[in-house]
Amino acid sequence: MRVGAAPRTALAVGATLTLLACARPPRVEGVRGPEPYWDPARPLDARVADLVARMTPAEKLGQLVTDAPAIPRLGVPAYHWWNEALHGVARAGAATVFPQVIGLAATFDEPLVRRVAAAISDEARAKYNEAQRRGEHGRYQGLTFFSPNLNIFRDPRWGRGQETWGEDPALTARLGVAFVRGLQGDDPLHPEVVATAKHFAAHSGPELLRHSFDARPSPHDLVDTYLPQFEAAVREGAVASIMPAYNRLEGVPCAASPALLGATLRGAWGFDGYVVSDCGAVGDIVTGHHAADSTARAAAMALDAGTDLSCGPEFGDLGAARAAGLVTDAAVERAVTRLFRARFRLGMFDPPSSVAWSSLPMSVVESPAHRALARVAARESIVLLENRGGALPLGPRVRRLAVVGPVADDVDVLLGNYHGEPTRPVTLLEGLRAGGRARGVTVDYARGAPLVGRGGSSAQLADALRVARRADTIVATLGLSARYEGEEGETAENPSGDRTTLGLPPGQERLLEALVATGRPVVLVLTGGGALSVPWAAAHVPAIVLAWYPGEEGGAALADVLFGDASPAGRLPVTVPRSLEDVPPFADYSMKGRTYRYAEKPPLWAFGHGLSYATFRYSSLVVAPSVEPGKEVPLSVDVENTGTRAADEVVEVYLSKPGAPAFAPRRWLAGFARVTLAPRERRTVQIVLPARALSLVEEAGNRAPLAGKVAIAVGGAQPDDAWRFPAGTAGLTGRLSVAARP
Repeated sequence: MRVGAAPRTALAVGATLTLLACARPPRVEGVRGPEPYWDPARPLDARVADLVARMTPAEKLGQLVTDAPAIPRLGVPAYHWWNEALHGVARAGAATVFPQVIGLAATFDEPLVRRVAAAISDEARAKYNEAQRRGEHGRYQGLTFFSPNLNIFRDPRWGRGQETWGEDPALTARLGVAFVRGLQGDDPLHPEVVATAKHFAAHSGPELLRHSFDARPSPHDLVDTYLPQFEAAVREGAVASIMPAYNRLEGVPCAASPALLGATLRGAWGFDGYVVSDCGAVGDIVTGHHAADSTARAAAMALDAGTDLSCGPEFGDLGAARAAGLVTDAAVERAVTRLFRARFRLGMFDPPSSVAWSSLPMSVVESPAHRALARVAARESIVLLENRGGALPLGPRVRRLAVVGPVADDVDVLLGNYHGEPTRPVTLLEGLRAGGRARGVTVDYARGAPLVGRGGSSAQLADALRVARRADTIVATLGLSARYEGEEGETAENPSGDRTTLGLPPGQERLLEALVATGRPVVLVLTGGGALSVPWAAAHVPAIVLAWYPGEEGGAALADVLFGDASPAGRLPVTVPRSLEDVPPFADYSMKGRTYRYAEKPPLWAFGHGLSYATFRYSSLVVAPSVEPGKEVPLSVDVENTGTRAADEVVEVYLSKPGAPAFAPRRWLAGFARVTLAPRERRTVQIVLPARALSLVEEAGNRAPLAGKVAIAVGGAQPDDAWRFPAGTAGLTGRLSVAARP
């Protein structure tokens, strides 16, 4: 595991920020009295019960919508539940923008993800503290955040795939739990913020159908692919909030599903937080799913099923539903209690002096430490896809660099969707210019083509070729931005949000071919939120780098990698198919033919792929030859950096069950760890495989332990079908035996 991942506690934060806090104006206290709910020495549940018991039925109903009004007579302030923090505090002004989530997933680094989330929550608390000081209670000024997105990126067309942790449920579970823990913090009394795991469940496009779509995965696929990461967030991450998906699941709207929200979430998994609908989802029960004939009836259905709060106004009709006998006072009180339990836990009814997070000042927002962390995260996210002939890193013979392409000088390309506003973003061009200046390298720039469309003007292309022909090396910066992929209705340029092609826009493809035809060495830098299928480039361009949407320090991080100050070690959290023809129909939620676990056709680049400037040797794989079913499996392996520069290596562990039934995955990620090794350094890396990794979901949806021989591969990539590692990576393979249950 990487260095610098020590858990952060509220007490530590409070201690380190005491001097800063003393310099701030005094925080305005709320109305407080002798009632038991104001007494922080009393048990939490007793305080909540006391407050709820004092509310009138109308006051209780009024608290079940996102923009909850104040109750002045009880000293309850207004509160807006809707806040965003996907990869930084979003939609609330200045904030550090970290790499988009798909880029964070590419780091394969749990401690780093937790550090990023902790930085985000510090900025969130600081903004909340300032809003409280000003007496403001509006949208995006609270402590309850609609993050993380734990959906599976099952289809590369999905515009919101950029928000996810990739296509693998195990990777999503591990990094999702790290993010939840980082956001919520380690204080057992007061979480720093509330995290909301979304969208529960089986939601990953098409975007235009989400308000009416009925997802019908098989029982096997539901349990094997669509649910595990949510279960991990609940059981391991103690996530405080869940957001159901817009769509139906097996014919029932997720926000009104007793099976999903009751039997599974609260019954089987023991979830004890609150459930908030996606925005407008309760209305979809009427207008999209036609499962109710009025908003009042839809609100009653959602409340009874276990949705406690509507993002939107729909629960405002619960008064009419109550009058019509559609809901009980007990159901209303249950929801109100869950919501106020969250607010009490956040310290909203305690003296600020007793909540260490209340000392966080606005100076933590975009602090030097957070900007430095954003650069580290962006650097770790970069994936080196190809590097033939040692084209990278750029060597001392490169004295003139041509940076060409429409994404080079574009701030939007850094940000992805659901982002804050960085005050000093470093574009790809700015980062490469700064890196060039430090080395005496002249950097010229030409746009060369528009971001989308068939091509720019002849003059634009001619200018790019003029700049390219006088350079020693060309850096072609091509790809997508979140103006063209994202959520339904998010951008005017692409209202659907989803992609219709997996390749580069035609104008960019034309530009790339013209640059390669100059005969100058070309390095291709790709931006985007998912798989970009570029088979021509893979065959003709010696070096290809995937930078994702890298955040506010993306340009600096790219320069670090291209100029060799850092060795890339990002890994693909998605499969890159050769063409769209290799992908099943978008609206089919069967996993057959999808992701590396069920793929039937060879990819352009495989899940887990990523090259390095260093080379590694694996030895001394130690794992028990026979393991007990239902038990964790520790393993260790020695990894040596045989190269001449310091570098990270991602150790990936895959399992496969010979003779498994056709509905089962071909192989699956069982564990991983990212380690930093100096030249010639050898380290023993220890990884514990969870018991779940040695199980398979049966066709009926039951999870059963494996028995008999299991193939194992430990190395720097995913093995191929012959259980060999691809060229440029190293690893070891073997077998272990799982004892049958008596």
